[in-house]
Amino acid sequence: MIQLPMPAAVRALCATAIIPLSVIIMPASVHNTTAYVEFTSFSYEGRDPVFDKAPPSPGEYYNPILAGYYPDPSICRVGNDYYLINSSFAHYPGVPIFHSTDLVNWKQIGHVLNRPSQLNLDGLAVSQGIYAPAISYHSGTFYMITTNVWGIGNFYVTAENPAGPWSDPVLLPEINGIDPSFFFDDNGRAYIVHNGPPPDGKPLYDGHRAIWLWEFDVKTKKAANGRIVVNGGVDITKKPSWIEGPHIYKRNGYYYLCAAEGGTSVNHSQVIFRTKSLADAFVPWSENPILTQRDLDPERPDPVTSLGHADLVETQTGEWWAVFLGVRPYEGNHYNTGRETFMLPVTWENDWPVILKKGEPLPRLVKRPNLPDTPEPKTALSGSFSWRDDFNNTQLASRWLFLRTPREQWWSLAAKPGSLLIAPRPVALNSIGKRDAKLNQNPSFIACRQQHRDFSATATLAIDASIAPGDAGIACLQNDANYYFLGVRVGERGAPGEIFLERSTKTSTAPEIIARASLTTGIREIELKINGVGKSYSFAYRCSPEGRWMPLGANMDGSILSTQSAGGFVGAVIGMYARPAM
Repeated sequence: MIQLPMPAAVRALCATAIIPLSVIIMPASVHNTTAYVEFTSFSYEGRDPVFDKAPPSPGEYYNPILAGYYPDPSICRVGNDYYLINSSFAHYPGVPIFHSTDLVNWKQIGHVLNRPSQLNLDGLAVSQGIYAPAISYHSGTFYMITTNVWGIGNFYVTAENPAGPWSDPVLLPEINGIDPSFFFDDNGRAYIVHNGPPPDGKPLYDGHRAIWLWEFDVKTKKAANGRIVVNGGVDITKKPSWIEGPHIYKRNGYYYLCAAEGGTSVNHSQVIFRTKSLADAFVPWSENPILTQRDLDPERPDPVTSLGHADLVETQTGEWWAVFLGVRPYEGNHYNTGRETFMLPVTWENDWPVILKKGEPLPRLVKRPNLPDTPEPKTALSGSFSWRDDFNNTQLASRWLFLRTPREQWWSLAAKPGSLLIAPRPVALNSIGKRDAKLNQNPSFIACRQQHRDFSATATLAIDASIAPGDAGIACLQNDANYYFLGVRVGERGAPGEIFLERSTKTSTAPEIIARASLTTGIREIELKINGVGKSYSFAYRCSPEGRWMPLGANMDGSILSTQSAGGFVGAVIGMYARPAM
């Protein structure tokens, strides 16, 4: 570790200031010091064979368009520009936002919620926080509306530039439920549609929910006159579950209500309703669902399952396209990459939209939209790809995430260019407490998404003579209970004592060390690697760039990082973690 000055005045400022993902300006004072762990690089390589079997031709694109944990996509068009956002749950910053002009090549332009004043995730479990954001554009203003589950509830923020800054939240206390979405009618009226409680708040069966519609006053920022427009789903006699993620569109004189139904697992689907007037009842289509994979053989090769939670957009050329979530399991319903963003064209049958005909598997290769091609982004988001971060920039790249809201700046790119310095905080990866600023449970963990079934991730940890006692290394985490941590344990006077592999699951009473090895003195850096192939995870280390990789836990059970085993709604994230001596 490196000793860096951290005066009390700066600590107080960090505790209250708005903290972007950016450089720390370290003052020259040396009155107080804080110990930091030094990482000099992090690399990721994803190499799913299914991506390389049949690479897309120049006129095609490959599904998913956003690989890894990018669920609940919402999209809007402004002129020739498209903007897409995703759920982020208890990861910070919140709501990644992407830009494209061809719907295929996307570039992340930031996060909508990147200030603590916008996003308080203190004390929340990983799968709480930001659910199903929706993006809209109206009269020169972008709107993002969402729910902070177990936080402030429903709210929206606005911006003139989608790259930010976005406003602080405008609360919507009238809205009881999740998944809100704006609809701005061409007659000047505005509405909010969302998932809410059933009539009288009394469910008739498990998963019984309703879709509510509210009038919204843009000037007063208030919702009023809410009413149920869909009770249960397409056919309540069949006990449909979890009608959610609604959006409203207008086309050819019809108002369309498009929503997910069946829950966000293998029975997931997308259904459609329409009406001539928002004052009248919505009528479901007799040919629902318009998107699902639940009727296909689960044993088919390379399946994509759980399709749903779609949002539709019309291009400037008159085509309609749908973005939606899906998953790529490696065995049964086990997947570690989370719910990903896919895209398909929409066809219209008698003024009803169809995303995918019943019985058809999701096509991996699809003809591109009738839009001008744009160059592929420098940072790939789909297919097989690799990247490396040597921490030479002044800001963390947009791929990096924290667990819950940082309340002090415990990382630095500026103090030592070419290194990421992390101050070990006394917060365990499996630690979650009360909603209290003193117990906000923000560990010293900076992570990226696992975006492939087959991948490797490597972190390089520098060893300094002044390193303080503690643990530092690379971790792969699904939630507060399920993770692997390949760490270096340092004793007194900076001597690396051992390397260990720690595992935690929701069924274990405490994290356990399942493998360990002694380290020799004189080591200046250690490379730590996680290699995943489906559910098989292997861990290794080496003490020089030319050295031999030493295994420390081969073919470990990676399914503990799947949603099926861990529960919740997120995918696995991989990154650098440090903690002081316990």
